[in-house]
Amino acid sequence: MAVFGVLAAALGTVGLVSPAAQLSLLGLATPGGRGSGDHTPAFVTASSMAALNMGVYYVLAALADWRAFFRWTVPFRLLTCTVFTAAVIGGRAPEAFIGVGVWEGLGAVATGVALRYERRATGAGAARGRAGTVAPDRAEA
Repeated sequence: MAVFGVLAAALGTVGLVSPAAQLSLLGLATPGGRGSGDHTPAFVTASSMAALNMGVYYVLAALADWRAFFRWTVPFRLLTCTVFTAAVIGGRAPEAFIGVGVWEGLGAVATGVALRYERRATGAGAARGRAGTVAPDRAEA
């Protein structure tokens, strides 16, 4: 969670400081000139600010060890993956944008797997403790 948060905040900051650099990092072309109605800088600014905020939320949740927040991110990151992938498939976004969907999908899966592993490990430890066996980390206490 903390690593994702730091990366999201850093990339959000890049987009706020240099929208062209952010577009380049995403594999998207930077428009040479802005035509009437081109709001690319506004959308890069908005998404970059959202990424910065989200990154800070993730870091704070990690520091607080807020497991409920971690669980909540899994289905919503999978939804984000689905929407971004569908946008590429449907022609609403360039193919380079698929990387954003993959990033979200892999992050959701990694978080879900880690939470499941931790829950099973904690559950097994609790079961051993109930059976009268001293947990390994408390054997020396």
